[in-house]
Formats: sequence, structure tokens, C-alpha cells
Amino acid sequence: MNDFKTVVMTPQIYQYVRKQAGQPTAVQEKLIARTLELGDSAEMQIPHEQAVLLSLLVKLTGAQTIVEVGTYTGYSTLAFAQALPPHGKIITCDISVEWTTIAEEAWAAAGVRDKIDLRLGAAAQTLAELPEEPVIDLVFIDADKVGYVHYWELLVPRVRQGGLLLADNTLYYGEAASEQPEGNAAAIDAFNQFVRRDPRVESVLVPIADGLTFARKL
Repeated sequence: MNDFKTVVMTPQIYQYVRKQAGQPTAVQEKLIARTLELGDSAEMQIPHEQAVLLSLLVKLTGAQTIVEVGTYTGYSTLAFAQALPPHGKIITCDISVEWTTIAEEAWAAAGVRDKIDLRLGAAAQTLAELPEEPVIDLVFIDADKVGYVHYWELLVPRVRQGGLLLADNTLYYGEAASEQPEGNAAAIDAFNQFVRRDPRVESVLVPIADGLTFARKL
């Protein structure tokens, strides 16, 4: 297999990549700092360059209706909301009042709170209660890894033809590529195999951050 164009991500190269994404806004900087104060869980926040990519994807696809599974402190939600047109809406699901309270403060500061429909509770139930019509333009799954396949199954029928589905952490620290992955890595590997065989979509896994899967609804 030819891999001569594959670049090993050294710290120097990564800093170069981050620089190309531009500087976070004042609201984003504050949200990054506030999230870091949470300790170990801060690793769940997507990196800024990925947030920039998410914003670009909204604009490129013309998405107006977005569903996000896994809010955390709202960095990805903020990226989506800032890219949405004035009448656009994002439904975001989480179970943590503590984390989403931080998110809501950032959304309000950025002036996009009215575009965001935060739904607290089990994501599977929230998704099952969504209208069954295929009207969703874009989906972002970034929650508990063992639930990915179930969330996917609930969302694919609700995404319009040509709509975009994104799933985060699909390399899972590189552990999903192990010969015998365990725990969350095994769940991600099973999800990756499921998506690859899903005849309803065409997909690719891109090695940005912790792995991001792109899928287009056929």
C-alpha cells in the first residue's frame, strides 16, 4: 500500500495545522479555558481546528437543521450555531446539567442561544421522539461510544437524501485499529464496520483529531 503521502503528526506539524485554523474568538477562548478547569473530562472538547471544519461543513452543505448527540460544554454546538443561517436550528442532546450550563453561558455570550434547542435526557429517547420524516440536514454523533450504532440507526432514516452524518472519535486514540480492540475501542471498531457495510450511505474516515467519519445519505 502506498503511504508516501501520509504525514506523521508531530507536535511541530500539529501546531502548524492549528495555526491554519485561525484564532478562536473571545467567547471560544473563554469556553476553552472554562472547560480546562473541569480536569480530565476536558479532553472531550473538540479541538479548535475541528470546530472550524464543522462550521465550514454547515456552510458548504447549506444545512439548516442539525442534530447533535453529545453536547458536553458546547464547543461543537457553538461552531454549528454560528455557521447556521438566521432561521437555522440545532437540536443538541446531553445528560449533564453541569456541563450544559457552561455551554449555555457561552452560547448566550456569542448571541446564538436562540438557534439551539438543548434537550436533557437519554439521547436514544430524544432521538426516537424526533419526527420520522427525513428532514435533518446534518448529524454529529459525539457521545458514549457503545451507543453509536443505536444512535446511527435512529438518525439515518431521519436524514434527508444527500444529508451529512458525522461521527467523532472513530479512531479512538488509534486503539480502534488494534488487532483486538477492547472496551470503547471495540465499540468504535464495531461501529466503523457497521457504517462501512451500511448500504444507505457512502462514507470515509478522516484522521483529523481523534478520527472523524463522514457519511452521505444516499
